[in-house]
Amino acid sequence: MSDPVKLTATEAGRADKELARHFPEAGRRQLAELFDDGCVRVRGRRAKKGDRVEVGDLIELTRAPVTGEAFRPLPDPAAAEQLIVLLERPEVIVIAKPAGMPTQPLKAGELGTVANAIAHRFPECAAIGDDPRDGGLVHRLDIGTSGALICARTVEAYHDLREAFGTGRVDKVYLALVDGRPVAREADAPLAQRGRKVAVDHTDGLAAHTAFSVDRASATHALVRCHARTGRMHQVRAHLAYVGSPITGDTLYGGTPLPGDDGFFLHAAQLAFPLGAQSVKVEAPLPERFTRALAACGL
Repeated sequence: MSDPVKLTATEAGRADKELARHFPEAGRRQLAELFDDGCVRVRGRRAKKGDRVEVGDLIELTRAPVTGEAFRPLPDPAAAEQLIVLLERPEVIVIAKPAGMPTQPLKAGELGTVANAIAHRFPECAAIGDDPRDGGLVHRLDIGTSGALICARTVEAYHDLREAFGTGRVDKVYLALVDGRPVAREADAPLAQRGRKVAVDHTDGLAAHTAFSVDRASATHALVRCHARTGRMHQVRAHLAYVGSPITGDTLYGGTPLPGDDGFFLHAAQLAFPLGAQSVKVEAPLPERFTRALAACGL
């Protein structure tokens, strides 16, 4: 067994926040597992992540979190078989992700993610990104969301596309199967993360804007086209719930499950983005699972 890692608290506050300051690359989930596994002691006693530390407190870890290069996505041929390549150019690829597949690994050596699949099929991407887990990916989708993802094949393209996302020059269109019908054509409620979900917070929330249009509707459901002008965590999911139409199956935000399917129905259907002097538009066809759900809901 390796020797314990010993740290000194530099600020007063929660123990998990103090560890995050010492290990900024580790990620919240990995640090939470250290507490859950009993690997963190403060002043000689086992600590929970919400315990308070004071400046100068001794913090001991029986194992250090994994950071840096250990997070680079490993090639995964099985995951690669699940991807559909929508666009392939020397500087960029766009793939269609299936619902249920994570975008990036959260642990060293983890397989089964989009980044692992891309590392197998386009190995040059694995070394690209500000975060070792990026594997060239310039944005993310929730595990339960299907659809289009952009991956850079050069460092220059990575930074250009990240800048385009950050300045709102990427047009993102989602299709959502929802309960009922939205009561508004847009939502601009600011959003703040609250644990596993986000909530509308007019004091501390970040600016977010989503526009809605109903493609078609039945007595109980609607197929809604969503234009996300910002890119906040769970933005479309939270805003649809806010306007009275949570995504079908999205129980985290009040959606009603669809019999026979445990997931929710949100699809990144279209991306339009700048690439050099060009404007590129890519569409991701609806997966069969989604079209079956539409039929089951009378759409």
